[in-house]
Parts: sequence; C-alpha cells; structure tokens
Amino acid sequence: MSLVLALFEPDIAPNAGTLARTAACLGIELHIVEPAGFPVGDAGFRRAGMDYLDRAVIHRHASFTAFEGWRAGEGRRLVLCTTRAATPYTAFGFAQSDVLLLGRESAGVPDSVHERADARIVIPLRAQARSLNVAVAGAMILGEALRQTGGFPG
Repeated sequence: MSLVLALFEPDIAPNAGTLARTAACLGIELHIVEPAGFPVGDAGFRRAGMDYLDRAVIHRHASFTAFEGWRAGEGRRLVLCTTRAATPYTAFGFAQSDVLLLGRESAGVPDSVHERADARIVIPLRAQARSLNVAVAGAMILGEALRQTGGFPG
C-alpha cells in the first residue's frame, strides 16, 4: 500500500492537472472527490497534465461519502492538508498508507470533512501570507511524505 493524493472538489483544472502529472511521475494514485469545478478531463486539465495523464492512475469519487466508503474499506488514515492546522507537515510522521487530502482552492474543506480527518497538517507561512497554490502545497507535502516513507520511485 502506498501513499495516495486526494483532491476535494477541486476548482481549477490546471492545478488538478499539475497534481495528476506529479502523481504520475512519482507513481502515486490521485483521487478526485467530486463535484469538481470543471469537467475532469477538460482542456485545462489535459494541458497541465500534458502527455503524463495517460500514465496517471486517477480515481474519481462521486461524493465525499463515496470517497470515505473507499477509504474506510482500505483502512487508510486521512491526513488533511489545511491552513487551519497547528502541526507543521515537517513535524508529522507519515505512513505509507496515508491519504493526503487537499481542499478546494476557493474554500478548503467544510467542517464535516475536518471532523473526519485523522490528522491535520499545515505548511508554516509568514504571517502576511494567506496560502500557497494548492499544486505547490501538494507537491511539497507529498515530497516530505515520500521522503519519510521511502516511497520515491527507483
């Protein structure tokens, strides 16, 4: 069982495409919790993913409830990446079976999703900064998780 990257109702196709490409290059599954703010597979998504999308393993879940059903069946821990957390991602102990969940660019995740998370982590930022681009944040956190779990390819 290896790490999984999941997007909660993504708003911006190029960000989702970039994360699909990242997942494909690193051998990680990408799960998309719908509804998305764009048709998954649209031109912006494909352009950002470029020719890597055919190598990406992408699973779509019709709702958060469906996603939670999958996750529970797999026995995976849900690690929410959020600006509303206190634990820096570099101080967190990742496991190979973790699901790293990124929220919507426009609104993060609702409280009901926060309540379902087994852990919440944050990228520490300067006080004047609100947040990073979701694709950048996802790549940073995924990189640390892969480093800790020895999950990089090759």
